[in-house]
Amino acid sequence: MTIRVLLVDDHKILREALKVVLERELDIALVGECSDGLDALTLARELHPDVVLMDIGLPVMGGIEATRSMLAEQPKIRVVALSTYSDRRIVLQMLDAGASGYVVKSAGRDELLRAIRAVSMGRTYLCNEAAATLVDSVRTQAPADLRNNEKLGRREREVLQLLAEGHTSPEIADHLCIATSTVDVHRRNIMRKLELHSVAELTKYAIRNGLTSP
Repeated sequence: MTIRVLLVDDHKILREALKVVLERELDIALVGECSDGLDALTLARELHPDVVLMDIGLPVMGGIEATRSMLAEQPKIRVVALSTYSDRRIVLQMLDAGASGYVVKSAGRDELLRAIRAVSMGRTYLCNEAAATLVDSVRTQAPADLRNNEKLGRREREVLQLLAEGHTSPEIADHLCIATSTVDVHRRNIMRKLELHSVAELTKYAIRNGLTSP
């Protein structure tokens, strides 16, 4: 299966460099590129990419707003945020907007390719810098979360761990030898019991409580 990628970045030099990287990969096809968030929405409607590499600091419409709008229209698209920084606030805002991955621009080509392939399979991918920032930002809140953790049953904790690691419902079902519908029931119960509403909150909770590694 070929992964269809849309590249969104306002720096032409960076786009040209990333095009060279992507075009060397047999399982990745660069289907389009643009330099601002509004054009990204238009191209996403026309091209239906599997993965969008989204710069955050875009003109006309920023990457965070563009991600939120794009996923509201086409929730099956996977967005990997590209940023010069791994600032805690920005990482969390992109994850809350629905991004499945976050990679700093100083990362190597191999890490970017890993991110693209991971999110295309329904997983979540954070580069080391973003993951470390996320861990540092949530550790002080652990005691309250540990009390909440007591609300979960053993199977729910197992499902939570796998969800936070980016596994899809069918993958979790196979791993735990249960039905996909049962995984979905556990997911709903976890979100209700812990009052979590996004992938970012789910991942932060799991890291705080040692259920998964960044």
